[in-house]
Amino acid sequence: MKTPPSNAEQSDTAQGNTRNTGPGRLLIAVYGIFALAATARAGYQIATKFHTAPLAYLLSALAAVVYIVATVSLARRGTASFRVSVVAVSLELLGVLVVGALSVFDSQAFPADTVWSGFGKGYGFVPLLLPLLGLWWLYKRRPSTS
Repeated sequence: MKTPPSNAEQSDTAQGNTRNTGPGRLLIAVYGIFALAATARAGYQIATKFHTAPLAYLLSALAAVVYIVATVSLARRGTASFRVSVVAVSLELLGVLVVGALSVFDSQAFPADTVWSGFGKGYGFVPLLLPLLGLWWLYKRRPSTS
């Protein structure tokens, strides 16, 4: 038996925000997990061994910031949050592709792994798939122009 939508869900739908409902909740949860994981990883790396691979560890910190921004903006309603989501998820995809390619073709520049190294190989390639799914979800759930 399907329950009727709550007032919050009706309000979101009326305002054109369905990004944080249904499968969007799972997407936000995965982004939240990656935000926590990347933040913890970067914090530990920077605090304990920054001198060994500063570029890699700063890129891990950048990934953490991108995941945090994506998580928050995906969960919030409104056109401005939608735009921030698109920018954050696009930046994430660009980071995964650039850092992934550089880490594969110039491994000496990356003596330590980042979240995006090897196109996210250390995380089961989820960092590569996540922005693709995120951009698809945003495209499907974009605000109406009326």
